[in-house]
Amino acid sequence: MFFCKNKHLFEIYYTSSTLFAYICIVFGPIQGKMALKRIINLIKTDMKRFFTLAVALFLCGSVMAFNRETVAIHSNAMNKDITITVLLPEGYHEKKDLPVVYLLHGHGDNHTAWDTKGQTGPLADLYNTIIVMPDGGVDSWYWDSPVNESNKYETFVTKEIIEYIDSHYKTKADRTARAITGLSMGGHGALYLALRHQDLFGAAGSTSGGVDIRPFPKNWGMSKWLGTIEEQPENWEKYTVINMVDLLKPNSLKLIIDCGTEDFFYQVNCNLHNKLMEAGIPHDFYVRPGVHNWDYWRNSIKYQMLFFSDYFTKAAQSAK
Repeated sequence: MFFCKNKHLFEIYYTSSTLFAYICIVFGPIQGKMALKRIINLIKTDMKRFFTLAVALFLCGSVMAFNRETVAIHSNAMNKDITITVLLPEGYHEKKDLPVVYLLHGHGDNHTAWDTKGQTGPLADLYNTIIVMPDGGVDSWYWDSPVNESNKYETFVTKEIIEYIDSHYKTKADRTARAITGLSMGGHGALYLALRHQDLFGAAGSTSGGVDIRPFPKNWGMSKWLGTIEEQPENWEKYTVINMVDLLKPNSLKLIIDCGTEDFFYQVNCNLHNKLMEAGIPHDFYVRPGVHNWDYWRNSIKYQMLFFSDYFTKAAQSAK
């Protein structure tokens, strides 16, 4: 149980077992639970058979084959080529109408971060989903800057990348099959873009997101794109996620937000949760022990991808 400083108590049930995660990747989450029970029984009764099964699991997992593509997209808005990474689930070429999760990196990283550091490849297989990881620049914050025309990453992600992905890959080109999330700067970016473009995204998330930028006016290059908070205070009010809650209507956008309890963005995430509660906006909000690092994000993305997969499945069923 974790307590956000202003009155809300949350009970978080989650499994961080590496064994369970691996089994779920191989068998899927439902069958994985059954397989785990059988393995526990084997450990108790027959160690030889357990080791045989462990080898089989390893061999089965080793043949999983998501595909990775690196693509340079020309941004007309910024007049330059920008690289993205695309992860395709196993058997992609025999499939169609696949959902897409757009996964945004944090400050100082690039399009490779979620792939190499986050190890997200197996999740594309597990959830039969295309994962697109744009390069958002070192410190773009995914804005179209009101003071510097060289920074137009809102246009790049929501127009240029989506149009490219839907025209070059086997996607279902509909908001009900499209989600966006990210970490830190990318968590802010994902919510900022989703709230402003609810016609494009049906679900959105943030992990350790900088969802209120105003307490950090000297950090992470933001003043380069917004002006200083002293000179352009209106930009700092307009371009922060926490002030955009009024763009939402109940159930217009499926939301999942999480943050580590020792993260420097912890309090602003609690504040956003409280504001969503006051506005009557349904959302999933989780807090767990953790700081602002990849150990936390590698664990968090598993639950966010499960959330998005559940959304995609229910949306597809309701459309029938």
